[in-house]
Amino acid sequence: MMNVKKLVILRSLAILAMASLISGCSIPFLGGYGANGQSLEDFEHHVEEIFRLQNQMTSEVMMLMESDDGKKPETLIQAEQHMQQVCADLNEYVSHDIDGVSSGLFLRRRVEKTAIDCEQAALAIKPLLKP
Repeated sequence: MMNVKKLVILRSLAILAMASLISGCSIPFLGGYGANGQSLEDFEHHVEEIFRLQNQMTSEVMMLMESDDGKKPETLIQAEQHMQQVCADLNEYVSHDIDGVSSGLFLRRRVEKTAIDCEQAALAIKPLLKP
């Protein structure tokens, strides 16, 4: 009889845990979104700014590489490749959003974890673009 009660309690806890994970799409863990614990609206706005910055840096690197100078500084190329790697989750997230495809909880959590690193990698390119 006691084992049945334990089983019922464990099953109830498992169902509760699954429900909270499913609803986790709209409820932040540990008090907020991203490394800074922002509100969802603030975090989404910040991620959008990071995406725009990253795209701007990619465009500027491409324009520099296509210029007549013919110079292809290795440090700039490496920094741009690093930024693309660090920002891969953000780019996938935005691609899903544009296509109207659900991004899923795990991808959103990866974006939360990597957004600051992506921003720092994009900002590291800025000084390399100046002659």
